[in-house]
Amino acid sequence: MLEIKNISKTFNPGTINEKRALTNVSLTLNDGDFVTVIGGNGAGKSTLLNAIAGVWPVDSGSIAIDGQDVTGLPDYRRAKLIGRVFQDPMTGTAATMQIDENLALAKRRGRKRGLRWGVTQAERGEYRERLKLLNLGLEDRMTSKVGLLSGGQRQALTLLMATLQKPKLLLLDEHTAALDPKTAEKVLNATERIIDEEHLTALMITHNMRDAIAHGNRLIMMHEGHIIFDVSGEDKKNLKVSQLLEKFEEAAGEEFSNDRMMLG
Repeated sequence: MLEIKNISKTFNPGTINEKRALTNVSLTLNDGDFVTVIGGNGAGKSTLLNAIAGVWPVDSGSIAIDGQDVTGLPDYRRAKLIGRVFQDPMTGTAATMQIDENLALAKRRGRKRGLRWGVTQAERGEYRERLKLLNLGLEDRMTSKVGLLSGGQRQALTLLMATLQKPKLLLLDEHTAALDPKTAEKVLNATERIIDEEHLTALMITHNMRDAIAHGNRLIMMHEGHIIFDVSGEDKKNLKVSQLLEKFEEAAGEEFSNDRMMLG
């Protein structure tokens, strides 16, 4: 579903602020893979997701989604293939619109639109069933303004909107980092449930090593623009946080010292 071959990206080349963010990164995801991505600050995690989404062009290499070469396509040309949820819960929804209206916008993304507007009864029935997956009681509040929801509720709604049309690839950029631990757990459980039931292919960045181990069928660790560890299946299930720290130190040749990940 995703095939990345030898992509590299350098920001501000030829200046004193030059930063080599990705170096010859290759990665293949099969249909239905749920891959968690960890690494310290500046490891290249978000740069990798931005490269896939087409936020800016890569310097070299190629990116294909579901067999389609998207390397030269801008982000808006890739949008129909990709669902994305960002760290900030406020960015993915329209605060002044109702829950059902937000879902209707997501449902109509990429379609031709006329002057007619409205949410049909059939759509409301579909949205109610989808909202039940979140286990947050939003199915009984579909006419509530989204701006009245908590950050966790809005992030869960954004997740639902991003997957409503079943994207070829779901990108999750630390989508629970701004939430309290209890709400983050609910959103993560909903994430895994939606990915599993809809058979989605997903990449999820997280700074929480326990979450990275607990969720998904595969884990990759990045450091200074490289993938330094890739584990899946039973080997991933049996991982311990201490083993991840050892793998980092073994591959990077230095002691792991990211406080945010340690505390997580």
